[in-house]
This record gives sequence, C-alpha cells and structure tokens, in this order.
Amino acid sequence: MIDHGMLSMNCIKMKINSLITIIILLSLGSSSHATTHHLQHHLHDSAPAPIAIQNPRLDKAYIALAALKHAITSDPHNFTSNWCGPDVCNYKGVYCAPAPDDNHTITVAGVDLNNADIAGTLPNELCLLSDLTLFHINSNRFCGQIPDSLRDLKLLHEIDLSNNQFDGPLPPVLLHIPSLKFLDVRYNNFTGDIPSELFDLKLDALFINNNKFKASIPKNIGNSPVSVLVLANNDFKGCIPSSLTKMAGSLTEVILSNSGLTGCLSPEIALLKNLTVLDISSNKLVGSLPESISELKKLEQLNVADNKLSGDIPNSICSLPRLENFTYSSNFFCSVPETCLKLPDKDDKKNCIPGRPLQRSPQECQDPSNLNAETGNYCDNNLMGYALPSMLMGSGSASLALAFCSS
Repeated sequence: MIDHGMLSMNCIKMKINSLITIIILLSLGSSSHATTHHLQHHLHDSAPAPIAIQNPRLDKAYIALAALKHAITSDPHNFTSNWCGPDVCNYKGVYCAPAPDDNHTITVAGVDLNNADIAGTLPNELCLLSDLTLFHINSNRFCGQIPDSLRDLKLLHEIDLSNNQFDGPLPPVLLHIPSLKFLDVRYNNFTGDIPSELFDLKLDALFINNNKFKASIPKNIGNSPVSVLVLANNDFKGCIPSSLTKMAGSLTEVILSNSGLTGCLSPEIALLKNLTVLDISSNKLVGSLPESISELKKLEQLNVADNKLSGDIPNSICSLPRLENFTYSSNFFCSVPETCLKLPDKDDKKNCIPGRPLQRSPQECQDPSNLNAETGNYCDNNLMGYALPSMLMGSGSASLALAFCSS
C-alpha cells in the first residue's frame, strides 16, 4: 500500500482544491441555477486540477501509478515529475484511450518509460491497470521481482523489460499473461534454463538475447508461432532442435549468434521459406554450408561468421535475388564464387580462400585440429533419423550432418 503522506505538497494542494470545489458546489444547492452555472464555469477555468475522478478505472490507475512512483528510487531526468494529482492521462509516458468494453469510458491503455534511466522496483499495484495493453520500461535500472499480479492484466499485449537489472530465473508470471504477443527481456541478467512453456505461448516476437541462460534450447521451440526469434548472446549447449523447421509458416528472422551452439547447419534450414534474416555467427558450427540455403528466396541477410565451417561456398547462395549482406569471415572456406564478391555487403576475411586478402595462414588452413576432431561424428550422420526431402539434397549436401537435434 502507498503512504499517501509521502505525496508532494503540490499533490496535496491539488486534492484540497478539488475538495473545496465540491463543497462550494454542494453549498449552492439552494442558489439559482444561473449562479451555480457561473461559479462552475469560473472554477473550471481557474482550478489547477480536475474537480474529481468520476471514473473508477482512472481512480484505480491513480493508485497504481502512485505506487509505481513511490517505488522509484532515482529519476535523474525528472521523467515522472508531473505524476501528481488524479489526472493520470496527463502524466508523461501514460497513454489513455477508450476502454475496449465501453467507448464512453477513458482508461489507461499504455505506460511507456523507455530510456528514462529510472531506478526502482515494480509494485504489485500495477495489476490495478486493468485495461493496460502496453508496458514498456526499456533502458532503465529497474530490478527486483516481476510482480506475480501482472497475470491479472488480461489485455496486456506487449511487455518490454529490456536493458534493466532484473536477474534470477525467468519469472513464471511471464508465462501466464493471457493476451501477451510481444515479450522482450533482453539485456538483463536472467539465468538458468529457458522454460519450455515459453515456446507454447502465442507470441508474435520473442527477444531473450543478452542474458545468462544456460543448458539446451528446449526441444519444443518449433511450437512457437513467432515471426522474430532472437536468442543470441546466451550460453546454450548442444544443437538447434529439429522442431525449428515447424516454424516455417511464421518465422522471418532468427538470430542465434554467440549462443554456444555445436554441430552442422542442417540442409533442412531451407524449409524456413519466409526467412529474411539468418544469423548463426560466433558459434561452434562445423561442416559445409548447405546449398539448400539457395531455396530461401526471401533471404536478405546471412551471417555465418566466426564458426569452423569449411569447403566451398555454393554459387547458388550468392545468387539469391534479395541477398544483400553475406558475412562468412573467420571460418575455413577454401573457395568463393565471383557472385559472392559482387554482393553489396560482404566479409570474407580470415578464411582459406586463395587470392583474397586478409586470409588465414597456410599453417592454420592445413591444421586438422582447427576443423574439430569431432567433425566426422557430426557430419556423416542424419541425426534426425529419417531421410531428407529430395528438394534439400543439393550437390554436396547428402553427407552433411545436422545441427538440428533428433526429436
């Protein structure tokens, strides 16, 4: 509960003004209608705050936002300096709109404190914002617990908690917000396993990169209907689950860079027909680059840099109609077609490509240990346990292993 004695003197004065207005109007009950109307008009023009809250939803919103302000320990840019009095729709970063179930009732629909450099915690009273659809607190210094009461926000579509100081396991409450479509918790200090339930949510976009998650990526990742999947810069183990290909109908961007992934890139990646961005850089992938990638006709950005990939880069990949950025530096590729060199944005340094500048030394290129002694174990077997579709069996891909795990 909030200690209303801690409210500023300005807030107290505004409350007193509102009470005085009500008392005066009540005392004029026997006066003429014209006089009352004149006084009401005068008070409306001169009063520094609304007469009173006639909307129970805004009344609750006032309590919730007062609780949030009370939980703030540092506001160096005075972002919440006008969070005073019951007129919450005029608060900076607070957005009001007609309630979904009643167009005549105004309610708080969004709270956006992005880039305010605020420090503090999140109070339980946030659940009083019953019509909230958007809650963004990106780039602040919030810490502590994510209130379990957020599960009561039945209309909440977007939560952006990114770039704060939250830690510990991913809060279970984030798995139980019924209308959630957008979840961004990147650049925090969340640890432990990723709950498999996360990929059963009906999200449109999921960002959990730049945390301290460990263990393997859950096998049910393919259950997620997201269009954008960003898991980069964590400390996962093992390979990419085979169920990823189940996301073919929705997935347009997948970013798995610097995630500790091992194995080879599967030819089945070509099943993700809607991909525009594929970034698997800075992992421990081995083997060849599947020619089946040339089936990704919508691909615009491909980044496989900083792995232990080897062999020839297929000409068909660099002939993709929309490909603009292809980064394959810091691998062990031994040849690159002219079509790749004509791309608008490319990076081929630190490979083993004759005639190209800034390549590895001959000693590095001839050292088998650089290609991982386990390459054969990865790249001679179909870890899925079933035959690949014939459409994926381009030249040189038949013997490739899969970075995808068996189901």
